[in-house]
Amino acid sequence: MLSTSTSLLLRLQQRPNQEQAWARFVELYTPLLLAWACKAGLARQDAEDHVQEVFAHLVRKLPGYRYDPQKGSFRGWLRTVLVNKLRERLRRRQTLVGQASDAELAGLVDAATPEPLTEQEHNQYLVHRALELMRAEFATTTWQACWEFVVNDKPAAEVAGQLGITENAVHIAKLRVLRRLRQELAEFLE
Repeated sequence: MLSTSTSLLLRLQQRPNQEQAWARFVELYTPLLLAWACKAGLARQDAEDHVQEVFAHLVRKLPGYRYDPQKGSFRGWLRTVLVNKLRERLRRRQTLVGQASDAELAGLVDAATPEPLTEQEHNQYLVHRALELMRAEFATTTWQACWEFVVNDKPAAEVAGQLGITENAVHIAKLRVLRRLRQELAEFLE
């Protein structure tokens, strides 16, 4: 478990050299960025390379990012970074194979731009991905108690009986896992 209650995004902005925070950010967002890059028409290897370029850019730019609801969401900014890097990739490719007009390049970028995620899709993705990553942080019984009680909507008494723990332990498991989830995603969920 991370030792600070400061959100991941805030830690990345304040201390961009924090390896643990960057590792978690990469774990959270790599599958989403890869999916976007593949939807944009990149082959898997090219998509992986593209995502690495996006992360390299984020290392430089994220410390200056400030959430402003008037300007848009974090997921929108992240998608914009990915699309802008895609534009750069297409420009480099066009330079190598021959000149393309600005209109042709704009057409390629528009055709390759991944659809934005809705707020609900983004939040569902992040919660699912964070839960996948967090599972290893908890004892099996704690995780199962929370999962059965919260996700599968089983009564605490039933879960307690199945796992051989008290009902209070089920409620404590729920609180611990959900508190950790909120801590993990505080700056990312809108």
